[in-house]
Amino acid sequence: MNDTLAVEVKDLVKRFGSFVAVDHVSFGVKRGEIFGFLGPNGAGKSTTIRMLCALLQPTSGRATVGGLDLANSSEAIRQNIGYMSQKFSLYDDLTVEENIDFYSGVYQIPAARRAERKEYALVMSGLQERRTSMTRLLPGGLKQRLALGCAILHEPPILFLDEPTSGVDPIARRTFWSLIYQLSDAGHTIFVSTHYMDEAEYCHRLALMYRGRIIALGTPAELKEQQRSHGLMNLVSSDPLESMKALEKTPGVIDVAVFGSGLHISVQRAAEADAHIRASLAGRGIDIRSLEEIRPSMEDVFVSLIEEEEKKAS
Repeated sequence: MNDTLAVEVKDLVKRFGSFVAVDHVSFGVKRGEIFGFLGPNGAGKSTTIRMLCALLQPTSGRATVGGLDLANSSEAIRQNIGYMSQKFSLYDDLTVEENIDFYSGVYQIPAARRAERKEYALVMSGLQERRTSMTRLLPGGLKQRLALGCAILHEPPILFLDEPTSGVDPIARRTFWSLIYQLSDAGHTIFVSTHYMDEAEYCHRLALMYRGRIIALGTPAELKEQQRSHGLMNLVSSDPLESMKALEKTPGVIDVAVFGSGLHISVQRAAEADAHIRASLAGRGIDIRSLEEIRPSMEDVFVSLIEEEEKKAS
């Protein structure tokens, strides 16, 4: 076990019959790191997390979580981690306070510390004034914060958050990420999965997962830099669909993808491609409202990597 790693994974595989959900995945998560698992639904993120939380048995491979071997320390791992799923795992027919009391029992928090840990969870989640509210009456963002408070009652060194911001509004998501940063600053290792590209930017490092495999691993800056081998241009035109058709056969254009109300165009060299793009669109009577070279976003990186994987598979 590498002492600098909170989580270490080697060739982890999970099969359900003939379907391979997780396909020989290997990576490490440093202590105190916010490690992001990015990928579309069905990529294998949740299955990997459930294996690491000792909730699902791997088909093969090995992993250590907090220095404990997944193969023979399942119960110890479950007691030494925090886990929050996208469904929040709360009881709607209990009050905020009763949910915290329940999880204090689940995590076997000593009686002498329960009042202190309850107050910490209420303050951290901003629910001091809602402690007697029924959980089912809370807005999604507050339920989310309560679920996080329950997950860290026992002060676990490692937190697994499985798509914790799914289904909540952007303001609640931003507030939740400020809580994640606070926990990271306090020394917790945070393993968080998401399919929101903007959230990837908040992570210290990322693993991009697709069809059960990790297709890229690094900091957000490193992953973007890897895509700088070619240029990227943003086009806003009078007819995006016709623009895509026109650009498919334009010299110097590698790929075209819809991005918001415009198009992102991967090109071999931006300076040379600019003239070709303008000529192609003018030939079809398409007006260019703006055309400029830009830096790739995480969405650009992910789309590009998935397209490369699709080409390999075809």
